[in-house]
Order: sequence, then structure tokens, then C-alpha cells
Amino acid sequence: MSLLQNLDHEEAGAVEGVNTSFIWLEVTGKCQLQCEHCYADSGPSGSHGRMSEDDWIKVIDDAANAGVEMVQFIGGEPTLLPALPSLIRHALLRELKVEIFSNLVLIRPEVWEVLMLPGVSLATSYYSTDGEIHDLVTGRTQSHQKTKSNIAQAVSLGIELRVGIIDLTDSQDVEAARQELIDLGVGEDRIGVDRLRGVGRGLSLPTEPLSQLCGRCADGVLAVMPDGTAHPCVFSRQEEFTVGNVRESGLANVLSGVKLRNTRELMRDEFESRDTNPDYEVRDCQPDCHPSCAPSCSPSCSPSCIPMGNCRPVVGPPY
Repeated sequence: MSLLQNLDHEEAGAVEGVNTSFIWLEVTGKCQLQCEHCYADSGPSGSHGRMSEDDWIKVIDDAANAGVEMVQFIGGEPTLLPALPSLIRHALLRELKVEIFSNLVLIRPEVWEVLMLPGVSLATSYYSTDGEIHDLVTGRTQSHQKTKSNIAQAVSLGIELRVGIIDLTDSQDVEAARQELIDLGVGEDRIGVDRLRGVGRGLSLPTEPLSQLCGRCADGVLAVMPDGTAHPCVFSRQEEFTVGNVRESGLANVLSGVKLRNTRELMRDEFESRDTNPDYEVRDCQPDCHPSCAPSCSPSCSPSCIPMGNCRPVVGPPY
């Protein structure tokens, strides 16, 4: 029996005391780009989903009331959502730390304004010093030029910025890309490298979903999707990992629900087995992979730079 099938035998009801400190808010599936590795399978044909501005405000309120410390707005491209500035301001009003993960292709003036507010940080992805290679990854011409220019703009405005480089091909020259970012003014400790994850368009071959997870998605994090469904993290977005729907039952019920508790327990058991299972070839994330990892995963795999030990994603086919 698959490990995931165990979740079908849960008991009804809810449990108290489920600790969650960080939530991804995937506010849209729409994006100007169509990156070949996109974990969310987003693009120009995507939509903002079923969540209204009021729905997202309710989620933010519930998160603050539940003791969540930080939210990250992601997509798709979150800056395409007209309501993003007001959602960011509301999250700050509720004393939540905020990060926006953007492709930095086009930033509206009103978005730049909220990015400069105290308590807000920015994250983006970068692929190569070679514009043609970068644009090939993103599926849009001139995306390299626009992203590079807006990275420089963010630095000049004093916005807290981190950049993840996704290592997809040898032709990217990751080290050259890292040096270019440093030359643009991005701090060395704010640049990280991650590999392709077999999720969304990154899935080239059938594989066990749990094998694509880093090992930290069972620890105090949650992701809410544009349709309101909730998952343990943005990479565990398959239907079998759905732990509730905030539009239907509210975030508080999802956080205290048996489905989330059982899914996290299942994941912990799986991740712990990687240390002793001879069929698993694993490697450590660098520097480590709890939600802020400064950063090694895209989007951010964690909200705070607290040493949490090594994460253990599986290496080997289909990478």
C-alpha cells in the first residue's frame, strides 16, 4: 500500500495545537513567463483562481490569529494580482513579516512602494549571465534584461533581496551568474542555488511524489493555492496531499485538522526512513532547507534563518 493511501483512513474531527509559523500564499496562477521547470505549471494562460481579495484577507487574519509569523506571496507572478499591495499592507497591519517572490519582469509603481515598507522583503530567480540562455529557460524574450534591471533597482532602493539560481543545465554557468549578482549589489549570503524539482513542469518522468520533497515540509509550514486548497508546502501540491480548503472551512480548521496532522506525520516517517533505506541516494541541501534557507529552494523553503539541520531530498532518476 502506498504511504499516501494511509491518509484515506483518518478519523473525523480535529486536533488542537498544530504549530505553523510560515505560510505561502499562492495568490495567482497567472505569469508573464512560462519557465520550463515551473513547479506551479503557471503561465500567461493561468488565472487568479477562485480566491477573492476578501478571501485572502480572511486567510491573513486567521494566520495572524493562529500565531503565524511570516507569509510569502507567490504565484504564478504575484505582482500581477491587482490586490497585492493592499494584501501586503494588511499583512503588515497584522504584524506579519512579508516576502514577495517575483520574477521581477515588470513591477508597478504601487508595488515598488510596498516593497520598500519595513517588514517586507523580496525574492527572485536568476538563471544565467547569458540573456539568451535565461530567456530560453523563462520562455520569454528580454526577460533577462528586465529581471536584471529590476534586481539593480531593488538594490538601489535598499529593498531586502535574495536571489535563487536554479541549476538546470551546464550551459548556465551558475558561478558566473552568482558573481554577476554580487556585482549588482546582492549580498553573497543572499544568493542560493537549487536543483530542478520533479513537480509541475519540472516533472519529466513519473516518480513518487514524496521523493521530490526536501524533508522540511512537515515542519510548521503550509501553502494555500489560488483555489483555496491547502497543502503542506508548495512542492507537495498534488491532489493526494490536499489537507483542506480555506474557502470552505477556514484556515483555522485546516491548521487544526486531522488531515494536516496525519499528512505531516506520514511525511516525517518517510523523511526519517531516508537515513536507513539503501534504495535512497540523498544529498544535503546547502546551506539547509527549512523555510528561509537564505535561500536554497525556490520559492523560499523557509521563513527564518534558524539552523534546522540538513534536508534530505532524494537524488537520482528522474533528475
